[in-house]
Amino acid sequence: MKTILKTGIIGFGIGGHTFHAPIIHTTEGFEITRIRARKESEVALAKQRYPDALITENADDIINDENIDLVVIATPNNSHHPLAKQALLAGKHVVVDKPFTITVADADDLIKIAKQENKILSVHHNRRYDSDFKTIEKLLSAKLLGRLAEFESHYDRFRNFLKPDAWREKDEPGAGILYDLGSHLIDQPLVLFGMPQAITADIRVQREGTKATDNFELILHYPGLKVTLKAGMLVSQPLPRYILLGDKGSFIKYGLDVQEAALKEGLTPLTKNNWGVEPESVWGNLVTEINGINFSGKVQSETGDYRGYYANVYAAIVDHKPLDVTAAHARNIIRVIELAMQSNTEKRTVDCGNEFI
Repeated sequence: MKTILKTGIIGFGIGGHTFHAPIIHTTEGFEITRIRARKESEVALAKQRYPDALITENADDIINDENIDLVVIATPNNSHHPLAKQALLAGKHVVVDKPFTITVADADDLIKIAKQENKILSVHHNRRYDSDFKTIEKLLSAKLLGRLAEFESHYDRFRNFLKPDAWREKDEPGAGILYDLGSHLIDQPLVLFGMPQAITADIRVQREGTKATDNFELILHYPGLKVTLKAGMLVSQPLPRYILLGDKGSFIKYGLDVQEAALKEGLTPLTKNNWGVEPESVWGNLVTEINGINFSGKVQSETGDYRGYYANVYAAIVDHKPLDVTAAHARNIIRVIELAMQSNTEKRTVDCGNEFI
């Protein structure tokens, strides 16, 4: 009989009810047992979608429930460290929403505790399971661009106003899009290319009345490779999601993975056909002259599936398989963010040295 991981979700805002709960609920081996929700609308939604789960206003009810195996933390960034620490010390496996923590010191503390308690600790970098990123992994593995010289990734939005009472747009530690969208963008090149040698950053506030970062450009320096990561809130026309340039060809891709839009509509992998399948209209365009073959045209996107993240977490907890997203890797992402802020403040390129683990 398959082991069932009884799971508690702390936080039922957009992260909890859009990105975590539907994927956990539709991934084999999990049971959502408890949900902490506070706003009336979130409580009503939790009761409607997960009628068998107990709804609570107190995180302690989840952390101290001896029947719960896994605690998922989908709360504001400044609460990730204290809640994850409490859950680990209570003997729970833990998934933390991205970004892992606000500081490397807090990340190192959690890594130490997880090792001490012999518990699985992972961070929800689900964008590794986007169709476009999986397609890029395939293209690079096949060396269809030859020697890669430039890798550029965008995560752009258009919202020229501030969301009322949105903690991500307040002037507080861990707010702003460098932590929010930046953690996703940074994760992918670290997966593909390892740790950079140096970082150059330009971090800005562009919208009137905004106090939190709403625009950034990071350059990660690798031997023979320039990685550019950009995000902004004043991009009203689509820019390429990815631009890859090599000495044998290039790949340009527009459009975001379709899973986020489906989840925001209340759909799940069990209620939508062809989950994670991108329409041909947003397939990337490849131009290559590799191995004596000239090709110019669209490349069918790989199928994305966020369930891959939680399936791996299950395998790590139950079958002792390696984690795809380790706490150490997520910690390195936070260090890149810290070095980027240092680069922006000092207006110079910052050497990474031995900053990563």
